[in-house]
Amino acid sequence: MDCPFVGQIQLFAFGYAPDNWILCDGRLLPVNQFEMLYALLGTRFGGDGYTTFAVPNLQNAQPINKYTSFMRYYIAYNGIFPQRP
Repeated sequence: MDCPFVGQIQLFAFGYAPDNWILCDGRLLPVNQFEMLYALLGTRFGGDGYTTFAVPNLQNAQPINKYTSFMRYYIAYNGIFPQRP
């Protein structure tokens, strides 16, 4: 994908995070390094809102297919910032 929306969650069949994507594993991220993503997520999934925030934990969310166990959900932290209506 050339330029995803910030906060877009997508399923990838990689064993690593593609450029500008982070694994949705509930990890805490520093606000000052991921400001655009923090502007969208806030502390909805955790963190203190001053120095850290969390991405969603989708480690147990798997598509229903026995052949997709290697697929993981990732969230875009860089790209097009979605405009609000």
